[in-house]
Amino acid sequence: MRTLLLNRSDVSRNLQALTLLEDMREAFRTDALARTVAPQRARGPLHAEGTALVLFPGSLPGIPAYTVKVHAKFPGQTPAIQGVVQLHDLATGALLAIMDSGHLTAVRTGVVGALAADVLARPDASRVALIGAGRQAVLQLKSLRLVRSLEHVRVYDTEMERALAFATRMYNELNLPVRMEESVADAVADADIVVTSTWSREPFLHPGMLRPGTHVITLGADEPGKAEVSAGVLKQSLFVVDHRWLAVSSGAAGSVGLDEDAIHAELGEILAGLKPGRTSPEQVTVFGAVGLPFQDLAAAWHVYQAAQGDDAVQGMDFSA
Repeated sequence: MRTLLLNRSDVSRNLQALTLLEDMREAFRTDALARTVAPQRARGPLHAEGTALVLFPGSLPGIPAYTVKVHAKFPGQTPAIQGVVQLHDLATGALLAIMDSGHLTAVRTGVVGALAADVLARPDASRVALIGAGRQAVLQLKSLRLVRSLEHVRVYDTEMERALAFATRMYNELNLPVRMEESVADAVADADIVVTSTWSREPFLHPGMLRPGTHVITLGADEPGKAEVSAGVLKQSLFVVDHRWLAVSSGAAGSVGLDEDAIHAELGEILAGLKPGRTSPEQVTVFGAVGLPFQDLAAAWHVYQAAQGDDAVQGMDFSA
């Protein structure tokens, strides 16, 4: 059997964010209505600079495959996240594909953030604040443009040079006004949508910093010990997550001492019509994501289907 081998360029060439957005919308809805298996995350700190992480099994009704993702998370490296996604046949376990996980994860996370914004942000939201000017900020901003018409962007990063480089790059690529700010407070002061994608271990968004009606996407609090949004903000907002238990055990809720009582709904429950979303223009909403195996499956299956007709993709028979 031929197993497809996809490097980052192969993944990028066969991954279309706009199509993936609709695939992911259906994946969240399906997971909420018929979750078949509990998501599992095995995390092993290696030393002060690195962590080994495995997400499995990515499974969704209607997709005849499952995924296992193996990641190396080294914040000091570029890229900080490296690894592979293995795509297996659901009926036989046969290895269908091995693909670069770094770009796939970055794009699917950007798309999930945009999906949450489409569901929870005000329809007229147009001003974005980005806290953290790394790779994920780039993907979040590009993905947000799929669901909202953006007016301007503010960006803050603890490394001012990186924020300046980000502002320049995004202005040139998107023709969108992007301004560097000198503090978190300045960046979020007039924002309709705030995206936090940092390695922070202390909350930096506190009550009183956000305007009524703001939507927050917090992505950095995806493992124990990391925090971006304070308990006060979460308790005052409509707090939505990708998975309740993981949000408490290793995500935005548990990192600031909150339990499941603080969580209004999972995003899939809102998409499936099981729970309401935003109820007023003045309501502050927060989406906290840790990243789930079924999201990897939706993205990997999307890539695999497209790659079937890509003559540049290499293959190997592991049974030979």
